[in-house]
Amino acid sequence: QVQLVESGGGLVQAGGSLRLSCAVSGRTLSNYAMGWFRQAPGKEREFVAAISRIGGSTLYADSVKGRFTISRDNAKNTVYLQTDNLKAEDTAVYHCAANWRSAWNAIYGYQYDYWGQGTQVTVAS
Repeated sequence: QVQLVESGGGLVQAGGSLRLSCAVSGRTLSNYAMGWFRQAPGKEREFVAAISRIGGSTLYADSVKGRFTISRDNAKNTVYLQTDNLKAEDTAVYHCAANWRSAWNAIYGYQYDYWGQGTQVTVAS
């Protein structure tokens, strides 16, 4: 079993930054491609970013490209999402997810096997 715990969310002004972390335990992190998703109130969950098992490849949703950066430190069993130039529309609960079965560039929730509880990001305009 894999456990994922997100942290780093909070309230920030538009244009500000937050660094989200996802601590992974229970299995070797390098066995999993990782992703970040978000869900705003009343909206469907949406893909944000994904990173390959070793970290050499990344993929971003168009809405965050150039502003968000996903990274991982397998030695620390942690995945990060650096969020810069935040906008009000980035307000959501952010979840990290672990992908064992699918190709690393998975963008659909059903392609991920384990999920964290999420961390709230609120951007004040």
